[in-house]
Amino acid sequence: MQPVINPNYPGLSVRVADEGFAAYIWGSDFSFEVAAYGAAQIGAPVAQWQVTPITPYRKCYGIDPEEFSSYRDAADSAIFMAYLDDQPVGHLVVSTNWNGFAHIDELAVHAPARRHGVAKALLDVAQFWSRKKKLPGIMLETQNNNLGACRLYERCGYVIGGIDHLRYRGIDPNTAEVALFWYRLFENPLENPFSSSASPRLVP
Repeated sequence: MQPVINPNYPGLSVRVADEGFAAYIWGSDFSFEVAAYGAAQIGAPVAQWQVTPITPYRKCYGIDPEEFSSYRDAADSAIFMAYLDDQPVGHLVVSTNWNGFAHIDELAVHAPARRHGVAKALLDVAQFWSRKKKLPGIMLETQNNNLGACRLYERCGYVIGGIDHLRYRGIDPNTAEVALFWYRLFENPLENPFSSSASPRLVP
């Protein structure tokens, strides 16, 4: 796949992951601040969710660059890396799920590079990858304490298809963390995935 650039951020590009993936992972900060929990409702926009503020804390998921090593050379999966001015700042792992949807296994952006369109560019590439494989849509999971991610997915056309209040109770029986399953359905398989001016375009 050729590099992809975003016209709104000329220094931003997305490429297939290369041998620098592990070094980028170890050198990046994927933590984010949790300041509230949202009471998600299917069919209700994020802005209408009841939000419970909490004492802010930093959360970081441990990311292992070897976990998805087999995805790089497989026909039904891929790893993409985002670059700002040729510096790696984000990545996305996507695969074909058992139910026929593309599944975003991992999406992360280096903390200092956020709010530069990185996550949106990676999601656009995942959409391009999924449509090229003629899949019916994309699915992913996030949690009700990552409201920034929820707003992003909503802006990108994803809707909540399921809410699981028990998923994390085995880790912490008192947790308030709830799993949210988001879906981006391709209603028109012939629709141009990059029809909007804000979408990235392929370049030589």
